[in-house]
Amino acid sequence: MRKLSTMLLLARCGRALVTPAAAAARRGRALSAAPTSFPLSSSKAVKVEYGGAASDYAGDLLLLPFWSDKDIDVGAATIAQGWDAAFGGALTELAESQEFKGKKGEAHVLTVPGRLQGVRKVALVGLGPKDKAIEGYAALGKAVADIASKEKASSVGVAAPSRSRDAWTYGEHVEAVALATFEGCYVDDRFRTGDNVKNPPKLSSLELVDEPMNVDDVSPDDAYAASLEEGPQETVVSEAAERARAYAQGSSFAKDLVNAPPNVLTPRTLAIAAVELAKEHATLECTIKGPVECAALGMGAYLGVAQGASSDNEAQFIHLTYKRGVPKTKLAIVGKGLTYDSGGYNLKPSAGGMIELMKFDMGGAAATLGCAAAVASLEVPDCEIHFIVAACENMISGEAVRPGDVLTASNGKTIEVANTDAEGRLTLADALVYAEKLKPEAIVDLATLTGACIVALGDDVAGVFTQSDELATELSSASKKAREQVWRMPLPDAYEEQIKSKIADLVNVGPRAGGAITAALFLGHFVDDVPHAHVDVCV
Repeated sequence: MRKLSTMLLLARCGRALVTPAAAAARRGRALSAAPTSFPLSSSKAVKVEYGGAASDYAGDLLLLPFWSDKDIDVGAATIAQGWDAAFGGALTELAESQEFKGKKGEAHVLTVPGRLQGVRKVALVGLGPKDKAIEGYAALGKAVADIASKEKASSVGVAAPSRSRDAWTYGEHVEAVALATFEGCYVDDRFRTGDNVKNPPKLSSLELVDEPMNVDDVSPDDAYAASLEEGPQETVVSEAAERARAYAQGSSFAKDLVNAPPNVLTPRTLAIAAVELAKEHATLECTIKGPVECAALGMGAYLGVAQGASSDNEAQFIHLTYKRGVPKTKLAIVGKGLTYDSGGYNLKPSAGGMIELMKFDMGGAAATLGCAAAVASLEVPDCEIHFIVAACENMISGEAVRPGDVLTASNGKTIEVANTDAEGRLTLADALVYAEKLKPEAIVDLATLTGACIVALGDDVAGVFTQSDELATELSSASKKAREQVWRMPLPDAYEEQIKSKIADLVNVGPRAGGAITAALFLGHFVDDVPHAHVDVCV
């Protein structure tokens, strides 16, 4: 399937590509040629490497990071003291005048008169408390991007923080700095012109530097001296930077999808983006199913939501498969893919309904495809992962689903549609049935599903709903490594009564109270035997 051109692939998935043009002609309006690609933002690649001794650094900008302390003596810090002496104590004066305490996000820049070794700017950067090291290193990476952009620096050096001279011997430290730097350089100018264009930072190289080993300063059994003799930094920095680059590429891809307006990112162009992603990686294969093929699979819940959209924007069921080596692990990740959600006949209100922002209702799909991009770039060994998105729009038309209609999902269960704005769970229902048929070890769905979850947990914490303690533990562990916040939510059996219909098997919405819980319970009816977790990422 990956060997087919995008045009041929989409043409065989349901209706032919000429159908939208013919339909547009009948409606008496012009239609541009069917899209053959999805536009991605452009960003400059930043090279990250170990640069050796800080005293030898010769780039545009040097960052000297410090952990928070009520009494920071810049002149006494091993790396900073040499530069401070060269500047006649100017760094010490800067720290004192600004009352520098090393708080996370704190930064003060010194301009070097006439440059020194090519360096024209030196910055004191705060990392916050040392017992929150990974957060501090992430803050350092953000400072790299922010200060480089403001100072128009193309090359930046980052010294090992005070009291952490072995910083670059730990991959997690390097990864946090590099990832935050890459993400801080992300700029989306695809829909801006002229003076409104916000060009990405000029940053092209990042060197991580430290102090040189002096055997006279350490005892023979000093662990740091031993580590320097072995010289691990170059390898550690190189490998960690490449991991960070893969994560950043996945993140940027997801951002490009979410940021695109709904007239650009339609179900069709979301499918094209997935096909193009698969073409870039030999370990990815992509298949797209159109309405005809989905109907043959009995996906009545998904197609019920999609039927209100125009033929230009018909349903596209996306299935990306990653496979490398002999799989020891098999997973399925399902993302909600409403490229635009008007609410249907239960139309979202103009005031407070965020109707103008409903392009983000495919955030789960963006995260899913971004994950596929990262996994493929990382070349994760010995696993098989299925990335599934039931992409469509939720619109109003003469063919749209109505409140009171009854739909039949692909597992045979019937659903009374009490509210057309509770559409995401209908599309996910058929996607979950499809995913379970692949016989994975676990299924995780990601969905901007309910406003009720925002009320419960706020904007920064995702709700995790699962009956599996093991899966909940794994997701919690993964979220901590990714510096994301999740919270496991209850699934009380008693709430099942709230999604029982008087005329069908299920009703697609329960009462307002506990709405995030009843939505998760509803999804549970479409996975029988495989451990499943629903992650409500509504923001």
